[in-house]
Amino acid sequence: MSNKSKKHYRNTSQFKSKPSAAVQNNAEFNPDYTDVIKDLKRIGTLAVTFFVILIALSFVL
Repeated sequence: MSNKSKKHYRNTSQFKSKPSAAVQNNAEFNPDYTDVIKDLKRIGTLAVTFFVILIALSFVL
């Protein structure tokens, strides 16, 4: 009554190829994340500050 269906998988051996030019030019990509790190630190300190204020207010009120 029930028909078992066969699962068809891709043959990955046909997709293996040489590394592309984008992979070889990896040494040229060197981003500068100093501004991003500063912004994340600022966001973290603001979040901690607001949580401390909320906890302090929960005891006071």
